[in-house]
Amino acid sequence: MRVRDSVVVVTGASSGIGRATALCFARKGAAVVLAARREEALEEAARECEKHDGAQTLVVPTDVTDPEAVDALAQRAVERFGRIDVWVNNAAVTAIGPFQEVPLEDIRRVMDVNVMGYVYGARAALPIMREQGHGVLVNVSSVVGVVSQPYNQAYTMSKFAIRGLTSSLRQELKIEGVRGVHVCSVLPATIDTPFFDEAANYSGRKVLAMPPVYPPERVARAIVNMVRMPRRETVVGPMGRQMVMESKMAPGTVENTMGIMFDRKHLSRKEPAPANTGNLYEPSPDSGSVPGGWHGRRRTNVRRTLTAVALVGLVAGVGRRMPLVGGGRGNRRARHVLPVAVGAWKVARVVKKRRSG
Repeated sequence: MRVRDSVVVVTGASSGIGRATALCFARKGAAVVLAARREEALEEAARECEKHDGAQTLVVPTDVTDPEAVDALAQRAVERFGRIDVWVNNAAVTAIGPFQEVPLEDIRRVMDVNVMGYVYGARAALPIMREQGHGVLVNVSSVVGVVSQPYNQAYTMSKFAIRGLTSSLRQELKIEGVRGVHVCSVLPATIDTPFFDEAANYSGRKVLAMPPVYPPERVARAIVNMVRMPRRETVVGPMGRQMVMESKMAPGTVENTMGIMFDRKHLSRKEPAPANTGNLYEPSPDSGSVPGGWHGRRRTNVRRTLTAVALVGLVAGVGRRMPLVGGGRGNRRARHVLPVAVGAWKVARVVKKRRSG
């Protein structure tokens, strides 16, 4: 699909991936409809979009857990621009902590935003796309939708559910012979956004961005490319692709690896954090931003990716001595991963030395 002059609706557009995606589409000459709870942040994002020649914007403050508000968002877009070519379901929240300690209402809220928000978006966008005979619905899932995480149950469930929803909708369109309307999913790895600072947290430890951390613009470009050439699914970030691939060959090994990495790299061992609901029920008071201050710049990605690949391989090697959920077959495969990972770790050290020198 042609991106220039297309009409694009982006939820969660006030910060992070959503804001980067809106800017990327505006840069390509699309009209962008920005939706989120923070009107001030949306207005600021719209001004950034309008700096690009020919870019048009529409700001529609929206809580995606309200189906009537999401329907109104779609209608506002059609009233202003006459159609909806692309709808990006992106708004998301999370609640981190031991399963028994995260309040049930917080788990329900995460599912309402991350799953039902996407359901409402799809129900609003797809009838319009069917009628006009074309359109792309992009659902932003996550690598966590393939490889689960501990202490992040609601978010993990939601991202698995989004992939299921996306696949199911594709099947329906195919059975009904609908051509020209595509439903796709994007699976980012760890992205440098304010998401982690805004998480509801019951772990007692500060939430960190688990390395390697990639810039949000990388996801935005992947979404734009998905619109240009729609396909079922794409993973953003080399480390994410590696984990998804290895999860198919040695699921038990990767499951244990992710658990260890989450405990050691996603939750601080030095900084405590009080229990809080983050941005679950009220949006953050700031005006929003694209990056989250986790240094996910392009020039650091090579070193971080190689280091993380080494960590995965080393943990997999250690996993040979650990009882794994996936059974013995994963253990045998881990033996083949270790030499490659050690080599990657050595290369990472050389890259680091050269950059510092």
